[in-house]
Amino acid sequence: MSKTITIRVNDNIYELFKKAASGDRRSISNYIEYATLSHITNETYVSDEEMEEILSDSELVKTLDKGLENIKKGKYKIVD
Repeated sequence: MSKTITIRVNDNIYELFKKAASGDRRSISNYIEYATLSHITNETYVSDEEMEEILSDSELVKTLDKGLENIKKGKYKIVD
């Protein structure tokens, strides 16, 4: 089921959304949804090649594993 959200943007941002949506022949709402999903997908996931490169770096993997151990032990600090 679809949900409705409300966002407040200044006039400049609204005009930017409007132009971008028009250029893609989308409604503003659909453009914002599309752009957000595109951003999340591109920023959150890595390609198989990139993951292979990460996993082949043994020093990096060792550091990441140590970080996970510290998180599990509660040895971390959240910085705002």
